[in-house]
Amino acid sequence: MTVSEAAVPVRAATSNVAESQAKRSRRATFIKWLRNVHGWVGLWGAALGMLFGATGFVLNHRAEPLKISTGAPHVSTVQARLPDPLPQTPHELASWLRETYALKGRLGRAQREPEHRVSWGGRETVQPERWQITFSTPQDSVIVEYWKGNDFVTLKRSENSWVATLVNLHRGVGLSVGWVLLIDTIDGSLVRLSLTGVLLWTQLHRVKTLAAVLVFGSIALAVWAGLA
Repeated sequence: MTVSEAAVPVRAATSNVAESQAKRSRRATFIKWLRNVHGWVGLWGAALGMLFGATGFVLNHRAEPLKISTGAPHVSTVQARLPDPLPQTPHELASWLRETYALKGRLGRAQREPEHRVSWGGRETVQPERWQITFSTPQDSVIVEYWKGNDFVTLKRSENSWVATLVNLHRGVGLSVGWVLLIDTIDGSLVRLSLTGVLLWTQLHRVKTLAAVLVFGSIALAVWAGLA
């Protein structure tokens, strides 16, 4: 055997070793990248995750028998005189109130109950048109009630407890589109956190992953065969 012929297996073995090392290096780089993404996404999700976890717990217990009370709101009522001429639509009334009394928060859907006949005290009478408007923020809400023809309007303010305020933040009550988009990023981070966690586990436990796929695949196949 010549020297050149003996060198062929050596070069082949060296090439295989280099290729194996390159694969391990790429896998290690991928796992490191996954860990970084998982860590940073988890940090961002944790920023509001505890808030949403706590308020979600309260929302889950909003009814009996395991109801958690958020505290009774502080309610105050005032009657305000309207300008002359009187507002002709709920939108005009809402605009005037927002400018005059600096009402903040999101304007809810205006309810407009038309004039109709009612029976009261054995007699029929006409009940005038009624408007109801709501201004909502996480901290409080203002319900506006107006009977058309009156020269005044009734404003009922309900100030929430701090627990109810946190729950309203969870529900997005009276908040802007910016808050909604912020919460969307938290939702997206939870999805990405789940995906990167699964990928990390599969990369670090390939044998266990294969076993889990076989077990759960067999169970799913058995269930499908039984229901078919």
